This record gives sequence, structure tokens and C-alpha cells, in this order.
Amino acid sequence: MDPELAALLPVLEADTAARLELFETQLDEVRRQRAALAAATQGTGPAVELQEDRLIPGPGGEIPIRVFLPANPVGAYLHIHGGGWVLGSHTAQDPLLRGIASGAALAVVSVGYRLAPEHPYPAGLDDCVAASRWLEANVSALGVADAQALFVGGESAGANLAVATLLYRRDHREAPFRAAVLKFGVFSAIYDLPSMRAMWHRNLVLSGPIMEFFSRCYAPERDLRHPYISPLYADLKGMPPALFSVGTLDHLYSDTILMARAWEKAGNACELHEYQDAPHGFTGMPLAIGREANAEVVAFLKRTLATVPGAVTP
Repeated sequence: MDPELAALLPVLEADTAARLELFETQLDEVRRQRAALAAATQGTGPAVELQEDRLIPGPGGEIPIRVFLPANPVGAYLHIHGGGWVLGSHTAQDPLLRGIASGAALAVVSVGYRLAPEHPYPAGLDDCVAASRWLEANVSALGVADAQALFVGGESAGANLAVATLLYRRDHREAPFRAAVLKFGVFSAIYDLPSMRAMWHRNLVLSGPIMEFFSRCYAPERDLRHPYISPLYADLKGMPPALFSVGTLDHLYSDTILMARAWEKAGNACELHEYQDAPHGFTGMPLAIGREANAEVVAFLKRTLATVPGAVTP
């Protein structure tokens, strides 16, 4: 095993063991602590021309977004954060998103969708769809060279919402996005896939009971096989090219592997990248393997831009 991972895994396991009780009894405090940790990295990462927070119209009121603009953006990327639909923020990943903006020359919009359990399904999805429509309508105002070069991506629950957004747009005959970046996504909220069963009681960032808690918050009394909740069970025809990334020590490993196969079987282009011994969320950790995966995202976005005839590439 990679020495960095070998040193980090016991720390993650010890931290995860206490999480479920905290989620159930002190969710507001957990959110506050996570926001405080994220605040230390705000405004850091590769240089961009502009970073600013805005409010855009949404179905439940104004939606907060954070915008990252590089010099001369050639396209735009809608980012949807993870956190089990319960945690996380559009303000928590500045280094990563500044890296995408700078490295791929994309205007990046990070969306602060409403969180469960205060706002269960479909509130979060509705906000992400609204943000996708706002980006589509305002992409030229962001100075983007190619108004059709729209991308979407996310990690974990954010990958779930990214696919659900694409499905919703397809089902409502809205313009497709050019490609998707899907990191270790929750693609089946039923949690009966092989890696989840095998790791159910292992506390490693996630656990089976933690994921069940997230689903109870997000989709109470809902059919968990609904394609917008568990997109692994959706008709995936007409989806854009996608990059799938996952570590082999992720509870959601099978979600990603099976989703990539289903994506391809439905006639869509996809790339699948597996990272040996990496746990859930590894791309946000100070690890060489995480930096490698994030660099591959930038490379994928640039390759996708280069395949479009007449496209302006970074």
C-alpha cells in the first residue's frame, strides 16, 4: 500500500467511528465545524482572474453560488458538492475548483443547493437544475468563448445530483451538457451492491449505517429506485461523455464500476479510473494519489474540448 495511504487510513477510521452519532444528534455543530475547516482554504489554489459569490433565482428562493473565472474562459463547468445531501457547501472546495478553472480554462460555478433533512428531495435537485439553467442562460455574460461548452460534475452525493440533473434536462428536452465528471458517486441509494455489503461495518469515511442515515434525510418515504434518486436504475440513453473516478477502498466502489458499465452499455462514451487502496473522498485529501486524480479531471476536460470541431482549447 502507498505509504501516505497506510498512514492516513487509521486516522480516517478513528474519525469515522464517531460520526453517525454526531450526525444524528449534533448535525448543526458538524456543519459549523466543517465550514470552519473549509474557511481556511477559501481563496487558495491556482490563480484566477475573479472569484466572487452571487445569488441566483431558484425554486425555493435565492440560490448561493461561487464563481471562479480564469482569463479567457473557453467553456463553463457547474460543480455540485458532496456530503450525503446533508453536509457540504459551495464554498468548501476553492483549491480544487480554482484548479479546474485555471487548468482547463473554464468558468466554474459552484452551487449551494438546499440540504436535507431540512429540505428533502427534490429540493436539492431542483436547485441544481435551476443552476444549470442559469449557467446556460448566462454563460456568455461570464465571458465564455463557446456558449455550448457546458460541463457538469461532482463527487459522492454531488455526482448523484449531477447525473440526476442531466437526466432531468434530457427528460424535459433541455440542451445537453458536453461532458460530466463523476467522482465516487452515490448511484444506488439502496446500498445493496457488493462493495457496500463487504464494507458495511467498516468505518472509513463512510459506513453502511452512515449512508442509510443520509438517505433517510434526503428521501424519506420515497421510492429509492426512482431514477433521479438512484440513477443506476435510470434509462441512461443520451448522456454525455463522462469521466468516472473511484478508489478501491470506497464503500461506493461498486456504484461507480456498475454505473460506468451502464453508461457505456447505453451508448455513451466514458472513461473509468480506479485508484488502488484509495478511500471515499480521497481527491479532497492531501495525497499524491488525490492530486493525480484531480489532474486527470483537468486533462479529461481539455481532451473533451479538443474533440469539438472548431473549438477554442486552452
